[in-house]
Amino acid sequence: MNYIVKDFMVPLSDYATISKGSTLYEAVLALENIKKDKNVDQSVHPHWIVLVLDKDGEVIGKMSQLNVVRALEPITEQTETVDRISKFGFSSNFIAAIREESFQNGNSRDYVYTNPVTMDMKVEDFMQNLVENEFIDENTSLNSAAHQLTVRNRLSLLVTREDKVVGVLRLSDVFSALIEAMKKAH
Repeated sequence: MNYIVKDFMVPLSDYATISKGSTLYEAVLALENIKKDKNVDQSVHPHWIVLVLDKDGEVIGKMSQLNVVRALEPITEQTETVDRISKFGFSSNFIAAIREESFQNGNSRDYVYTNPVTMDMKVEDFMQNLVENEFIDENTSLNSAAHQLTVRNRLSLLVTREDKVVGVLRLSDVFSALIEAMKKAH
């Protein structure tokens, strides 16, 4: 298998992107729209992240579905208390029951999801900031990329060409390539 990262990456132009300063609602729409875009190859694996760009079009962060769900979690004095007591070794079932009770005592989840204040939150308040081990050069071998995804515990890596992000390498695409290689060898 003599493949390299750029053979399997999704080009930045095919990825959902938003600008710094965009709202949570705009980010969700960007992710939804990229899944419907007929010009974007959806092949087997859909896109699960939105990339956040600065004013120069450079990637400065990413937002996953998990980031969106976390942003929708209501933060109250009671939820902060539950977060503090969860560090004392109580069972996850006990903590979940307390959280559920606090949700039922507050606003309904539907209200949290449709609250204009929530929908107008800025993406930089809940996006994942980029860290050094999220990047991989486009000419790296696919074998090395698979290893880096594993040891870095990542679902995707940002692909670079001369320190500029040009795409995304997703674990799902690497996994598909490895399956195909195994089938050919068997």
